[in-house]
Amino acid sequence: MPYKEPIVERLYYSIGEVANMFNVNTSLIRYWEKEFDIIKPHKNKKGNRLFTQQDVDNFHLIYHLVKERGMTLKGAKLKLKENRHSTEENFELIKRLKEIRETLISIRDNL
Repeated sequence: MPYKEPIVERLYYSIGEVANMFNVNTSLIRYWEKEFDIIKPHKNKKGNRLFTQQDVDNFHLIYHLVKERGMTLKGAKLKLKENRHSTEENFELIKRLKEIRETLISIRDNL
């Protein structure tokens, strides 16, 4: 799973930090920002994008739909529009199950 949890949760993350979390280029982050209206970064006086934890969570959801499930951008947009709440719940469930699986594998390997 290429998503890397931030070591320290902060108020804002730079575009480079977000790109590193998902192991993608910053251009993809900028492109998804334009394509998905749920991503709304703050910009400082210099125009640098500053992403909140909510933005990072939204990127994680988009990454899951597009990269892991293989949906098109149009399909991901429709999925998020029509039933965003259930999509987020399903995503959280999948995330928790993956964490449980990793824990169980770690326990098995330590036996």
